[in-house]
Amino acid sequence: MLIRDRLTHKRPVFSFEFFPPKNEKGERALWRSLVQLSTLRPDFVSVTYGAGGSTRARTVELVGRIKRELGIEPMAHLTCVGSTRDELARVVERLLEQGIHNILALRGDPPKGQDSFVHTEGGFRYASELIAWLHDRWPELCLGAACYPEVHPEASSPDDDLRHTRAKVEAGADFLITQLFFDNAAYFHFQAQVRAAGITVPILPGIMPVTNIRQIKRFTKMCGASIPPVLLEHLDEIASQEAGPHPHEVFWTGVRYAAYQCRELLERPDPGPFSRAAPGVAGLHFYTLNRSPATRALFEMLQLSRVAL
Repeated sequence: MLIRDRLTHKRPVFSFEFFPPKNEKGERALWRSLVQLSTLRPDFVSVTYGAGGSTRARTVELVGRIKRELGIEPMAHLTCVGSTRDELARVVERLLEQGIHNILALRGDPPKGQDSFVHTEGGFRYASELIAWLHDRWPELCLGAACYPEVHPEASSPDDDLRHTRAKVEAGADFLITQLFFDNAAYFHFQAQVRAAGITVPILPGIMPVTNIRQIKRFTKMCGASIPPVLLEHLDEIASQEAGPHPHEVFWTGVRYAAYQCRELLERPDPGPFSRAAPGVAGLHFYTLNRSPATRALFEMLQLSRVAL
């Protein structure tokens, strides 16, 4: 199943993102989460791609196992980091051998210890170059790309970031998945700018329920996302408790806020051409951090409120 076809015939779609574990213990924990979340019948799941080759082999193995054993459509991430065209071609061929035809094509983050992206000789500098190459060489692939509602940290301006987004679509990206965000107003502004720029492909908002306060503050600092004052004040209040933040309180604060985000995203019309098919966003992409409880709880809340589930 190509994700672009699912996006054409079903709205909204729901997907989950995982990262390949570094050891057998992590692999067992991840598989438990995958099995538990598979009961929610996601339209697809994506698996990230380790920088510098650290988990690349596991990505290929994992997406193949997901397709064979769980019957869920997987999407493999593929990045420009540390790879030549020939090396990337071998990865793509291995994916195709396992029946994997969906790829999220990214420039990728610098490997640990590097402050900036370094172009590999014989490789690609930008995601748009990688997408164009994949699109021309393997037209049977369905290609996704990343976008940034609050602007990529390395972009010189919102207009510059928008140009890069448009370049990815013009190169052959079939849909976009956003970086995580907590401010729906920022997403709706970005959505309007994208549509005004003539970008018509489906956009899947990236949602991550807060389960760890320190962790989410670190993530948002790295990716340039903001935490709205109403959520930040509540999290800071929980963190300031004399005994420290109670995991249960953090968990339900994160799940409730994510449910609010999802309801608004699913109900507010997209100004793009897909709004004629159904209101709201084309779908939701959940960053799971390889855990199932928060995502499962969020789905139950959305089901109880009868929002598109």
